Amino acid sequence: MQVIFSHGKESGPWGSKITTLAKIAQHHGHQVDSLDYSAIANPDARVEKLIGRLAEVTEPVLLVGSSMGGYVSLVACERHPCAGVFLLAPALFMPGYDKQSYSSGKQPICIVHGKEDEVIPYQHSEKYAAQSGCELHLITGDHRLNSSMDQVTRLFTDFLKRF
Repeated sequence: MQVIFSHGKESGPWGSKITTLAKIAQHHGHQVDSLDYSAIANPDARVEKLIGRLAEVTEPVLLVGSSMGGYVSLVACERHPCAGVFLLAPALFMPGYDKQSYSSGKQPICIVHGKEDEVIPYQHSEKYAAQSGCELHLITGDHRLNSSMDQVTRLFTDFLKRF
């Protein structure tokens, strides 16, 4: 399976979170890729970049997105079939983003969001989880989730075991 990571607005394609999770995915036998969106400020233009990358993939895909990358991954999955989606503090229901409603397919979706997030209210993830029935883990941590990476890595490992 191909695991494609999408980073947040102010991070890069191989930040500490993505690097940590990519190593876990590789350990479980998956190929990994992380797109560089740093020159693209608009979240919906980032979606188009991911859709372009997905068109090149011939094997099942698992999308992993953090913050704005969570929005990008979820919206892209609506337009291109994915095996699953793992989201960290996704930027859902944010002012200025084109999409404000999201459909949920049959693929498993797991959201991890810090209860002390100062950038994206965790209630946005609660709202999506209530609408979609997806898995939601509200954990101790701020937007970056750096202080909770042990828990994030456990949840990601458990998610990967489904595939």
